[in-house]
Order: sequence, then structure tokens, then C-alpha cells
Amino acid sequence: MNRTVISMALTINIEDLLNKQKIESNRIDFKKGWNPASIYHSVCAFANDFDDLGGGYILVGVDS
Repeated sequence: MNRTVISMALTINIEDLLNKQKIESNRIDFKKGWNPASIYHSVCAFANDFDDLGGGYILVGVDS
């Protein structure tokens, strides 16, 4: 079985995201579990970046 691993460096520390530091909380979306419909909704919302904030972060497996 062939697998492709894609890794991207975050421009922010994950601990800062979890503590809601350095990033406005309206740019962070916590998802308790894997619910594709809910995650797709968040991806679309961050993609419609009308205020030019640079999108957002979705943290899956974290309860807010």
C-alpha cells in the first residue's frame, strides 16, 4: 500500500492556538470529533475571507 504524506509547517505554535493566544478567536474553530459536514462548513467559512484575515484554523479532536 502506497501512502503519500504531506506535511506543512504551521506559522503559529499549536499551544498558542489551543490557548487562543496571538490569533483572534473568530479565526479558530474547535471540533470535538470528525464530522465532515461541520468541518466542510468551517472550511468554506474561512475560505470566504471577506475581511482579509488570512483564513483560520480548524482544530479537530479539541473541545472548546
